Amino acid sequence: MRARISSILYRVCTLLTRAIVGSLSRLEVVGRELVPRDVPVILVANHVHLLDPPLVAACLSRRVHPMAKRELFEIPLIGWFFHAYGAFPVRRFSADMGALRVARNLLREGEAVLMFPEGTRGVRSGAATELRPALPGSAVVAQMTKALVVPVAITGSNVQIPAVFWQWAVGRRPVIRVQFGEPFAITEPARGGGTAEAETDRLMRRIAAMLPEGYRGVYGAATEGSIVVSREAPGRAAAAAPDVEAPPAD
Repeated sequence: MRARISSILYRVCTLLTRAIVGSLSRLEVVGRELVPRDVPVILVANHVHLLDPPLVAACLSRRVHPMAKRELFEIPLIGWFFHAYGAFPVRRFSADMGALRVARNLLREGEAVLMFPEGTRGVRSGAATELRPALPGSAVVAQMTKALVVPVAITGSNVQIPAVFWQWAVGRRPVIRVQFGEPFAITEPARGGGTAEAETDRLMRRIAAMLPEGYRGVYGAATEGSIVVSREAPGRAAAAAPDVEAPPAD
């Protein structure tokens, strides 16, 4: 019964998201055919807006299990909703092995997991939202499970309420674009943090390559040939300046 309720709730939410986003914006979905339908997949996306998890799910025909911040699950009713929807909690900016094990178990069951390696929304810069230094959790899960990784690039979802309703009323709907990239595998074995950081940098640069230049942030041309890593939570004094390391020797 619980599984059936969860499935119905997910379908209703997905249909509502498609209807609302399709009405208030011009939604462009690119490359959805690249996402495998019947094998475990890790969807790894940049984070622009709170809308992003249901938005990505609404672009696909298969069910998606988003990883979301633990604080949401601690709110009465809202926490129940997130659990029923199929999301699972993570303690952000820490080595939350419990969350990584949940992701691993879902993937072993053949499911699709959605992760945002930045750990929070990107840095707002005018109309764009720039990439932050990413945390290695996604790469660690990919190394543990050997699941395919699909990079996802999101632009335009940083809509403002109630401004978006006025834009709709005057026929100037914002363009929201979700692009899915070619699946790839992380074949390197998990040999400590160094490997995970290198693989995290690699997958983030795949996302950056699908984004306009103004969205690429710390994964732009200025850091090409280096490995960008995140060691501190956003909000701390040093968080705005990522560590940039030289690539490991072959």
